[in-house]
Amino acid sequence: MLKVMIMINRVFIVDDDRLTCNLLKTIIEPIFNLVEVFQHPREFLTLALYPEDIILLDLMMPEMDGVEVIRHLAQQNCPASLMLISGYDSGVLHSAETLALSCGLNVTKTFTKPINTEVLTSFLTSLSNRQAQRELVSSNNDKGSQGKFDFIPTEQDLRDAIDNKQLVLYYQPQINMETQSVHGAEALIRWLHPEFGIIPPDKFIALAEQTGLIEQLTEVVIQLAISQSVQWQKVDKTIRLSINISAQNINSLKLPEQLKMLVKQYELDPSLIVLELTESTLMDIEVTSLDILTRLRLKGFQLSIDDFGTGYSSLSQLHKIPFTELKIDQSFVANMKKENESKAIVQTCIMLAHKLNMEVVAEGVEDKDTWDLLLAEGCDIAQGYYIAKPMPADQFDKWQFKG
Repeated sequence: MLKVMIMINRVFIVDDDRLTCNLLKTIIEPIFNLVEVFQHPREFLTLALYPEDIILLDLMMPEMDGVEVIRHLAQQNCPASLMLISGYDSGVLHSAETLALSCGLNVTKTFTKPINTEVLTSFLTSLSNRQAQRELVSSNNDKGSQGKFDFIPTEQDLRDAIDNKQLVLYYQPQINMETQSVHGAEALIRWLHPEFGIIPPDKFIALAEQTGLIEQLTEVVIQLAISQSVQWQKVDKTIRLSINISAQNINSLKLPEQLKMLVKQYELDPSLIVLELTESTLMDIEVTSLDILTRLRLKGFQLSIDDFGTGYSSLSQLHKIPFTELKIDQSFVANMKKENESKAIVQTCIMLAHKLNMEVVAEGVEDKDTWDLLLAEGCDIAQGYYIAKPMPADQFDKWQFKG
């Protein structure tokens, strides 16, 4: 007989305003039976909290504000779901949400006062339904999950992967928004492990950087990308490829010559290769890096500043480094439908890039509404799951050349 452990949801309302507490409790109790109200945050913080718990936290409280509560929850490694409420300012609510997420807290929703009760009810009902579904799936998967573990690669594992040619590329299409034609693709590395299958880059890129293997890894990516470009060129298909490079790569004086020799060997147009650098990579750019990046442009390669808006580089670096493309971080793109701040940042990025004669790529385009907003703002290129997921070259061919 299957034994199912039922996970009980407790909902905690932390708000100093009695009327708000009563309203929320009236809405929540028909959905979740266990609802407790705390008008004094310090009392709430004495509780032991669990992943099934849900917290509705007001930011504006006289005794201890919501940001202080967030700090305490983070120190306790709180696993509960957190919903933030504020009647003060939408910008403050957004900053508090960003802070909580940065601290590792599970923020599921934010609400401004006066709270839209229909939206709250709908969201909590959906949350309750998802929880019930998870309980059923969890009970059915208990046996199947036994024996599974996360693969944590070592330096030797990664060296073996490079030597044994276990690294492969997936390609995510980039679309010209005006013509809706394929503009290019971003080459994304994957590790095809013989035992653990496809391993995503976030599992091994940091290791490569820490162990000094990132240069070899980048060489593999470049070789694979150029080899694929040659295959496409043989069938008269021209695909512009974007390749990610790291901080260590832009300190390698041999990189411009290596790339130039490769494209010359295969008779490729260097302008079809875009080298992407994250904004955080450029924080402490040195003279050597500026030397390398300038030489890459002189040799005809394109340069893209990736994840723009998330780092701390100054605008002067956009002026110093000869970028040809600005890639807006997906966090702003994903939130521009619901956050005026994110929409304003996207608009500003597009305007700034165009003033500097750069193309704009929006990554993380997940739906048609976001596509339409970007198109209206004059964005040049779109990339994201609304268009297509990253895929192997053969699938990319079928996707691109269908019909």
